[in-house]
Amino acid sequence: MSQVNTLDVETLGAYLAEHVPGFRGPLTATKFDGGQSNPTFKLEAASGQYVLRRQPPGKLLPSAHAVDREFRVMQALKNTDVPVPTMIHLCEDREVIGSMFYVMEFCPGRIYWAPSLEDFDNASRSAMYDEMNRVMAALHSVDVEAVGLADYGRPGSYFERQLGRWSKQYRASELRRIEAMEDLMAWLEQNLPADDGQVSLVHGDFRLDNMMWAADQPKVIAVLDWELSTLGHPLADLAYQCMQLRMPAGSAGGSLRGLGGLDRAALGIPSEKEYVAAYCRRRGLSGIDHWEFYLAFSFFRLAAIAQGVAKRAQDGNASSAQAQQAGSVVEPLAQAAMDIVTHGA
Repeated sequence: MSQVNTLDVETLGAYLAEHVPGFRGPLTATKFDGGQSNPTFKLEAASGQYVLRRQPPGKLLPSAHAVDREFRVMQALKNTDVPVPTMIHLCEDREVIGSMFYVMEFCPGRIYWAPSLEDFDNASRSAMYDEMNRVMAALHSVDVEAVGLADYGRPGSYFERQLGRWSKQYRASELRRIEAMEDLMAWLEQNLPADDGQVSLVHGDFRLDNMMWAADQPKVIAVLDWELSTLGHPLADLAYQCMQLRMPAGSAGGSLRGLGGLDRAALGIPSEKEYVAAYCRRRGLSGIDHWEFYLAFSFFRLAAIAQGVAKRAQDGNASSAQAQQAGSVVEPLAQAAMDIVTHGA
């Protein structure tokens, strides 16, 4: 079995007994399904249940798999309106299990993968989308100075810096030349909006299946997977979620399933226009300029992430069997972005 999917529970248990107050073994570990980036495990011990999230072993792309940043941001958000798990311990010593990791509380809730939420009625679907909208607006309203995150990223010029970062990441993991990606990167560089001064904490991968939901009500009890979080432009999160919802409903892989082709009104799910309007009301915004750019950038960034997953699969250290399929979505994502910039959002 791959080292990505296993943990040395004897060594880990001894370490946690020394560093986590109240921890008692014996310890078992089970890897959660899904996720392409940082392998995540459910830990069960005599002292209770925990979640461990680690960097994948092996050579990693620069600045990727930043589990220490995930730990820091969730710890900082503990007493805000953004629901997060309680952080327990960060281990930066890569010798313990072969890579950096952290341990957090286990949140007993549910994760839903399909944005159509087919197991719910219309009222529940409407409430769940409104709850996601509320949580996003709450995140973007966090006072970063008050929670100790004023240095969590460089304020200003967010999209310019992100375009540079993900272009570099894409080149570092490029396996073949894709003309649509070349066209898209050129268009984004030529149509970069002037910085409008908006700065907030951004999640970076805000979507349905990165949220733990209460089992008995349409309430988010924990926002998960903060690896891509930083100080940035709040509309990046909004456009990224809307981009996800534009995906075809039957796309392969949980992270690419969307609402494309479905009758959202018949399902009780707001249209993109309605969802954006609700967000703007919550944040006191009169409207959004350059929406096509924000959407196109979201497609580009997801394509660059997928290319990185494909490269890790080739190198043998990806955390999911689905990683090997990731390379096939890069070109369609880039083409979808070019359709937006050519024909409008």
